[in-house]
Amino acid sequence: MKPVVAIVGRPNTGKSTLFNKLLGQRLSIVDDTPGVTRDRIFGDCEWLNRHFLLVDTGGIEPKTDDVILLQMRRQAQLAIDSAQVIILVTDVRSGVVASDADVAAMLQKSGKPIILCVNKCDTIGDLPLEFYEFYNLGLGDPIAVSAVHGHGTGDLLDAVLEHLPDAQEEEEEETTVTVAVIGKPNVGKSSLVNAIAGEERAIVSDIAGTTRDATDTLIQNEFGDFLFIDTAGMRRKSRVDDQLEKYSIIRAKMAVERAHVCVIMIDAVEGFTEQDSKVAGIAHEQGKGCIIAVNKWDAVEKDGKTMAAYRKKLMNDFSFMSYAPIIFISAKTGQRLDRLFELIKFVDEQNAMRISTGKLNDVLAAATARVQPPTDKGKRLKIYYMTQASTRPPTFVCFVNRADLFHYSYQRYIENQIREVFGLEGTPVRFVIREREKK
Repeated sequence: MKPVVAIVGRPNTGKSTLFNKLLGQRLSIVDDTPGVTRDRIFGDCEWLNRHFLLVDTGGIEPKTDDVILLQMRRQAQLAIDSAQVIILVTDVRSGVVASDADVAAMLQKSGKPIILCVNKCDTIGDLPLEFYEFYNLGLGDPIAVSAVHGHGTGDLLDAVLEHLPDAQEEEEEETTVTVAVIGKPNVGKSSLVNAIAGEERAIVSDIAGTTRDATDTLIQNEFGDFLFIDTAGMRRKSRVDDQLEKYSIIRAKMAVERAHVCVIMIDAVEGFTEQDSKVAGIAHEQGKGCIIAVNKWDAVEKDGKTMAAYRKKLMNDFSFMSYAPIIFISAKTGQRLDRLFELIKFVDEQNAMRISTGKLNDVLAAATARVQPPTDKGKRLKIYYMTQASTRPPTFVCFVNRADLFHYSYQRYIENQIREVFGLEGTPVRFVIREREKK
């Protein structure tokens, strides 16, 4: 699991500009109006071969009655709670203001390592005298940064790495499979976690929306070590008016980000809805191992053909993720929960599978011999070779003569051939197409 680094500070100190600069892409909206960033925004950051999750937050106004600012403060507090390191961004032009001191005091209570970043030091040469005021915040040596020009960002990232756990420690934790249980409200997510844990870990009620927080349950059994995250149900956007529920959706997305495997729960009685495909889409887009679990199967009237018919319909409904296995369970009676553990373990291994370049190119050669690559105006697509770049999800880089000739349909064909040989069940597969001029 990647460590989390949160960027916080009062409004308009340049947090989002810094966030975008550190990521090297424009994810946060940047504007001179305070309060443009409201929700937390996440991005993958890499420095010196170390990867961590960077979180941009809305500005913190410690003393305020404004509803939006209060929500932003709550958002920032959530980010602080889940972060390993906190970057406090201040503005050298305005110097130390009262709310900087209040925010610094709030952060010190968290007991987390805090890096003080003094932004908008845009001129080269001696630092402005105002810079030295920031020592008064009592957070150690400030780091002068220009988020606009990128000066000082290397020093800032070096300071962040000093406080992150060693890469080796992170590797050791990887033996535990993290599982996010996701789905729309009231499909029985908490009941499943309780049934697995054998105790009341989550409050269960027929009222949709009882679970507001993503809660963690560690389970050790004959199948291995698992960390189950029970998430709040995700509703359609039009239904989300309760402020607490907005946080629930963000936290559910965060849970998916943390997880290796997502169990997408569906209510067997209600059947498939459009919202189910949206929830599943979040896990699919993030490249997680996926299992579709049809819960409350004990409540469905069955004959010999019910399951086969239900499975066929679901395969059609979830055609965009045809790789995901489907399992019929009952959290209430414990039906097939052992099989669910076996599936989670299996899907996790598939999601982390690495295939050697030699074997991949054998499959590629056989596939292109069987079905010729597409042509356009007499120019034929040539795939020189293929290699696996990363796992979780398995990502393959294809070197070709012309990227525009590598149509989606032919990519699907190559993907199906790879799946036929190597399995890769329960995991999405990504392709990166690179053009290479032949000498």
